[in-house]
Amino acid sequence: MPRHRTKGIPKAMDSSQSAPKEPVGLLVTAELEEALTACKKKVERIAKICRATNRKFRDSEFDLENDPISCLYGVEVDEEKVDQAPDVRRVSQIFENPKFFADRPSSSDINQGALGDCWFLSALATMSTSPGLIEKLCVARDEEIGVYGFIFFRDSQWETVIIDDQLFWSIPKFEELNGDEKKLYHNDKDIYNSIARKGGKGLHFARSGTAGETWVPLIEKAYAKLHGDFASLDGGHMSEAIEDLTGGVSVVFNTADILDPSRFWDEVFLRANDNTHLFGVSFGVLDKTRSGDASATVQGLMGGHAYSILRVKECRGKRFIVLRNPWGDSEWTGRWSDGSKEWTGEWLQVLKELDHEMGDDGEFVMEYSDFLETWETIEQTTIFDSSWVMSSHWLSFPPKPLAHAWSYGEAVFYFSLPKASTAVIVLSQLDDRYFQDLDGLVAHNVEFAVYNRSTRELKGESVSARFWSRSVSCQLQLEAGDYAVYPRIDRNQYKPSVRI
Repeated sequence: MPRHRTKGIPKAMDSSQSAPKEPVGLLVTAELEEALTACKKKVERIAKICRATNRKFRDSEFDLENDPISCLYGVEVDEEKVDQAPDVRRVSQIFENPKFFADRPSSSDINQGALGDCWFLSALATMSTSPGLIEKLCVARDEEIGVYGFIFFRDSQWETVIIDDQLFWSIPKFEELNGDEKKLYHNDKDIYNSIARKGGKGLHFARSGTAGETWVPLIEKAYAKLHGDFASLDGGHMSEAIEDLTGGVSVVFNTADILDPSRFWDEVFLRANDNTHLFGVSFGVLDKTRSGDASATVQGLMGGHAYSILRVKECRGKRFIVLRNPWGDSEWTGRWSDGSKEWTGEWLQVLKELDHEMGDDGEFVMEYSDFLETWETIEQTTIFDSSWVMSSHWLSFPPKPLAHAWSYGEAVFYFSLPKASTAVIVLSQLDDRYFQDLDGLVAHNVEFAVYNRSTRELKGESVSARFWSRSVSCQLQLEAGDYAVYPRIDRNQYKPSVRI
């Protein structure tokens, strides 16, 4: 029985009010304050006990050292991988002077490791463009004890995740080296440990590009624990990760569907600079059967890979977008790429306007026309401030037979507005990433229409550029009155490969 919910977020104040605008951040719900308080108290309690017993915190629920296979793979374990678990080290063993934040978080802090979670890391990189947003994710921490408390937005409510500071490590112990490898370090274990076994370069999964900084691998670990294991993070959509981190609402565009590119730039894309709308892009995996070139790219860009949009700006009559690859390297090689022939004379001065420096750091510049020609999908997530309120309701019902026509009428949701308001309506499924090893082969596609109950006038429909999405939504300007949301739900007996 699929379970679906609507999440209406009518704005609490209309445009005539002049209250000061607060910074965007975590979606305020009835449970948010409770989750924040509970998280802080739990971290404080753990730290107090650990100091009393003179030990660091070890998370028995997600113990990388004692139960690495479960933490890596969860329920579905490939027997060939059982003996291949990486080493485990604590943050204090890895870094001489570790700091959760060495400076204000930025996209340059993020480097992907041996896990296919570019979508999640791109979400972090995109969120770093909104000042103060990343800092809200870790509610409480005691770095000396090694305990960190995070909150995530899961299935319309905030959940607390507590982790220790154990991290998977890929560089072997001195005793595991062969003779020739030991000679490189003059057969001296102390020299080897001080050079090879220190610093973030040895982390198995994500790491920061800033020396001694720990927020990137620890947030990744907390997100993995939320889902049960690291393997659950293999493949996904950037916009869904931002929703999980902030409680925001996402919509997906196909670039080929844009009617007026100039209007899209002015009305949608420029929002990337106001910290309330976050964007990411991608295109499908390249078919390499004809060329036989397994390393084929689109001018340096990878198919089936998520990239972050950091900034958009019009300079000297041209429209530019600054993007980033979460790998921290492998950039666009077309026009306006780093070192390209376009960067001559007066145009070099534009680099400062774009806040961009050349170098193989994963960050690159594209002109808007090349951007639209190259990318297939744009993901936009709206982040809310405290002037918005949320109402949510879950409904469970038996689906119709697979051969049944795709139609409205399986369920209906009602809501009322006491006054005219901007409303964001969302129809969502339970996030199957939490039970993907057990969820069978059936996939559901959802859409909805919104009607005024008095006039029976259609007010709007959901917008989605792809099937089988976790949620669909629309934003409407509604008058005071009573409204009905009619879902349309289809299912198919296979699991589509839509995650990247």
